[in-house]
Amino acid sequence: MQTDSNRTPFHGVVAIDGPSGSGKSTVARRLAVALRAGYLDTGAMYRAATWAVLSAGIELSDPDAVADCVRSAVLTITTDPTAVSVRVGDVAVDAAIRGPEVTGAVSAVAGVPAVRAHLIAEQRRLIDAARDTGGIVVEGRDIGAVVAPDAELKVFLTADPVERARRRSAETAADLNATAADLRRRDTADSRVTKPLEAAEDATVVDTTYESIDQVVERLLGLLAQHAAAGVEAP
Repeated sequence: MQTDSNRTPFHGVVAIDGPSGSGKSTVARRLAVALRAGYLDTGAMYRAATWAVLSAGIELSDPDAVADCVRSAVLTITTDPTAVSVRVGDVAVDAAIRGPEVTGAVSAVAGVPAVRAHLIAEQRRLIDAARDTGGIVVEGRDIGAVVAPDAELKVFLTADPVERARRRSAETAADLNATAADLRRRDTADSRVTKPLEAAEDATVVDTTYESIDQVVERLLGLLAQHAAAGVEAP
C-alpha cells in the first residue's frame, strides 16, 4: 500500500458504504492514513448513542425518550485515523460499544428518525470542519446517498455473505453460524430505515471477497487518481 509521506494531503470527502463485514472500517482507516486525511466512523456514533440509551435505562420501545437521551448526550469522536476514540460525556466507550448488548440494540436506536436526524447533522458538521482543514474519509451506511451526497468519491464495498460472516466472527471470536445469523438480522433491521445493501447511484461498487485490505485501498487510491485526471479534486 502506498504510504508516501510526500503525498499531497487530500482536500475532499470520500464516502464509503457497505454492509457489516465488507471491510469498510479497516479500508476507510487505511485509506485515510494513506491520504493524510481525517476518518469518521459513523457507526461508532450510533453505537455510542445506543450505549447512552442503555446506560440510562431507557426502554427501546419509547422512541421519544430514546431521541431525548441521544440529543442530550455529549458524544465525542476523534477523526484522527491513527488514534480513534469515542466518549460519552467523560466515559471512554470504545470497548463497550462493540459488546453484544450494544450490538443487539443499535438497530433499534438508529431506527428512530429523530436520532438519525440528530446524528446526521453532527456528522455533517464534522465533515464540514474537515473540509476546512483537509479531507476526510467517512464510512457507514447511506453515507454517499444521505450524509455526504456531494462527496468527491463514493464507494460501496460488498462481499459474499459467507465471507462477511467469517471476517466478523474472526474479529469477535464468536461462533460463525451465530455471526451469520446476526448479520442477517442487522441487515434486515437496518433496511427498514436505510439501504445498507444498495449502492448510491453514482457510487463505484467494489467486491472485497477475494481481495486483501491493501489491494482494496490501492484500488481506491487508483479511483481517486482517475478523478484527479478527470479534473475532480483529489490527492
